[in-house]
Amino acid sequence: MDLQLSGKHILITGGSKGIGLACAHAFLAEGARLSLVSRDAANLKRAAAALRDAHPGAAPRIATFAADTGDAAQALGALEQAECSGGPIDVLVNSAGAARRTPPDELTPQAWLEAMQAKYFACVYMMDAVVKRMAQRGSGAVVNVIGAGGKVASSIHLPGGAANAALMLVTAGLATTYAPKGVRVNAVNPGLTLTERLQEGIAADARSQGISADEALQRAQARLPLGRIAKPEEIAAAVVFLASPRASYISGAILAMDGAVTPMIV
Repeated sequence: MDLQLSGKHILITGGSKGIGLACAHAFLAEGARLSLVSRDAANLKRAAAALRDAHPGAAPRIATFAADTGDAAQALGALEQAECSGGPIDVLVNSAGAARRTPPDELTPQAWLEAMQAKYFACVYMMDAVVKRMAQRGSGAVVNVIGAGGKVASSIHLPGGAANAALMLVTAGLATTYAPKGVRVNAVNPGLTLTERLQEGIAADARSQGISADEALQRAQARLPLGRIAKPEEIAAAVVFLASPRASYISGAILAMDGAVTPMIV
């Protein structure tokens, strides 16, 4: 299926690794142009090299910008650079930031604050700037990658879960607000996914239960009805579809991608 994304300008926050990088690969395969934003310039350099190797001839369609989107000024600066380099943003994918998973006995006021800064504001600052520009032009799509912990509370992910829940509310609210101006806003809720962040979560879960990391991973996988942990590419496939004109009547959706582990109606 042609997703009609050829030539579109896609800005991906957190695009240097994990789900964000998987999204970059998927958009490049559809012929889109990329602006990747991440805090770490070295990670961006590695990501760009991997993308060029996997997609021969795509180098002119890849740009990178180092910025901490949890800082409003840096987020706006990265957006300005991306649009100066590649023109208006057609699609924003927010995959930046992840709150540290922490057993409840280890929580501090600073941990709660850092969780909101790492996930909520890292997405909101960029989204606020981009969605207003899209509205002025009368078109655009936003897809937020928000952990499933915002729907079901986990004792080792309370601050991060709260940030995720707040982002889901913002997603739904912005979808309603900007629909009359031609902008769609959706989100995906990945569950366990094979990324570097998974290791941190498993380690925190192991400490909380007093078991080894290997045992915690085995227990987590055993709870999955599909019997396996998701691949980043599987999450990316849904993101790219939601971002595309093929999903033109989908807005305000929060797509569960936890492998049916949470039996709830949404």
